[in-house]
Amino acid sequence: MNNNIKRIGVFTSGGDAPGMNAGIRAVVRTATYHGIEVVGIRRGYQGMIDNDFIELKTRSVANIIQLGGTMLKTARCEEFRSVEGRTKAANNLRKRKIDGLVCIGGNGSYTGAMKLYEEHQIPTMGIPGTIDNDLFGTDFTIGYDTAINTAVDAIDKIRDTAGSHNRVFMVEVMGRDSGFIAMAVGISGGAEAIFIPEDTNEMELLLSHFKNASRRNKSFSIVVVAEGDRQGGALAIQEQLEKEFPDLDVRTTILGHIQRGGSPTARDRVLASQLGYEAVVGLLNGINSKAVGIVAGEVVHTDFIEAIGKSKNIEPRLIEMAKILSH
Repeated sequence: MNNNIKRIGVFTSGGDAPGMNAGIRAVVRTATYHGIEVVGIRRGYQGMIDNDFIELKTRSVANIIQLGGTMLKTARCEEFRSVEGRTKAANNLRKRKIDGLVCIGGNGSYTGAMKLYEEHQIPTMGIPGTIDNDLFGTDFTIGYDTAINTAVDAIDKIRDTAGSHNRVFMVEVMGRDSGFIAMAVGISGGAEAIFIPEDTNEMELLLSHFKNASRRNKSFSIVVVAEGDRQGGALAIQEQLEKEFPDLDVRTTILGHIQRGGSPTARDRVLASQLGYEAVVGLLNGINSKAVGIVAGEVVHTDFIEAIGKSKNIEPRLIEMAKILSH
């Protein structure tokens, strides 16, 4: 155990994700068990600069595991991008006698944590918290399972309306740079087509789909679109479809931030709890400037630079399977 760690700070940064509270709870209770004090940092790096700290005890995190969002709040922080901003944040951490950090967030959050270690030698551990599931070094990120279940529930409801009116429904889900949510939602929602940033020929296949008389005469169709798809999103695809097939009744539903909210699923609660526990244990064992993740059931520690720089890709066989099953 690292005897130099007496007090750690925990914070959430970037977009919120269901399960972050479960992660905070695990960090606080694991640290407390080992006799380590915990300080919560509100509003991420902005709170670090603004000296917005709160002492966290075991009772502080009671009855939060089931809550969505983050009790510590989150915010973007332009000032932290500068050397001066990071120095101010580091000085505030030292004044509070914080000698280790646990960061829950995505790529941008990891970058900030890495900079704090490089420039100010503050030991840091990262926990992957983002609904996009696009972080390298872990099979799943906190919030992903809840987000896809929320979206599938919405599609099941949309399917009722689509069938009643013989409509084509475009359903846009989150995923600016990654199609993990769209792929999982499309397969589990029985979509006729799935548009993701990683695939370039889906529009051609969709047009071919509706040129086929038997498929076109189906009572309804569901098309799932990642917001970052290269066609320009669901509304742009709807416009192309209506131009090509004026008789089609097409509607678009953009799910938006509803996917970030809600009570986390059991899977996200367990994942966040495990990662929070492992982050604290890692710090106490002298591991730092790494992201903790679970790959093939095993706990792994990935250097921040690798977690930030490498991409996690959707399996090509999964894309191929989705195309076959949509016929």
